[in-house]
Amino acid sequence: MKVLVTGATGFTGSRVVPLLLKNGYEVRCFVRETSDRSPLSLLTVEWATGDLSNPEALTSALRGVDALVNIASLGFGHAETIIGSAKEAGVRRGIFISTTAIFTQLNAGSKSIRLAAEEAIQTSGLDYTILRPTMIYGSKRDRNMWRLIRLLRVAPFLPIFGDGESLQQPIFVDDVAQAVLLALQNDATIRKSYNIAGKDPLTYNQVIDTVASALGKRVWKLHLPYMPIVRALQFTERMRLRLPIKAEQVLRLNENKAFSYEEAERDFGFSPRSFEEGIRTEVSNNQ
Repeated sequence: MKVLVTGATGFTGSRVVPLLLKNGYEVRCFVRETSDRSPLSLLTVEWATGDLSNPEALTSALRGVDALVNIASLGFGHAETIIGSAKEAGVRRGIFISTTAIFTQLNAGSKSIRLAAEEAIQTSGLDYTILRPTMIYGSKRDRNMWRLIRLLRVAPFLPIFGDGESLQQPIFVDDVAQAVLLALQNDATIRKSYNIAGKDPLTYNQVIDTVASALGKRVWKLHLPYMPIVRALQFTERMRLRLPIKAEQVLRLNENKAFSYEEAERDFGFSPRSFEEGIRTEVSNNQ
């Protein structure tokens, strides 16, 4: 079976591609001309170049494959192009990576785009499966936990905007890759959407304590009222001043992000690792 993977050289894609190859799939990677292919340089894959905004290039890349694994973000408005190219190329089966961020109560800029993308997929007539991971972590390439690891390695204390009691449920990147493989292998997942998450939810305070323990450190937590900080950040954003953190990120930190993966467990045997196990793996692999 031959699969086209979009977003193949990215953080998650570079874990999905070798897993597909290991399980007997032929893989064609759809990448930009400027993409760094080094994460997959030692693997035997086909390459097709183009951009998701170019339907002709995507349709050409999809010809002759049996399934699409779309790991590239659905937050940039390319869903209709992807669906149209798949239909034109005669590809019916598709795995699409979305995100649990669609459930935020905040007025996030990309929320409406992602919701529209999911609706387009669900009404496309394709044999789709949508997977919605929570925050993905697992290597130096992740944009969240690796930053926290680097900070806690050198900081004796950590400021926390809020009480730190909002729930998080990060998912290890290899568990996302495994979910893609299992969903592709299992017809029970066709025309269904699943939330996938880490084994158990934790408070943000527990996340910090778990990372600190993996580093063999004790870190003091300094809790600060978050709404004054949010207002200050919103003001700087209106002034077009660029800071390392945005108001929306602080608000998201104080929003519960715990999700049941019961349906994924039932339909295709999804079984994620605990955050403690995952973060110890990330720390030990990047000493």
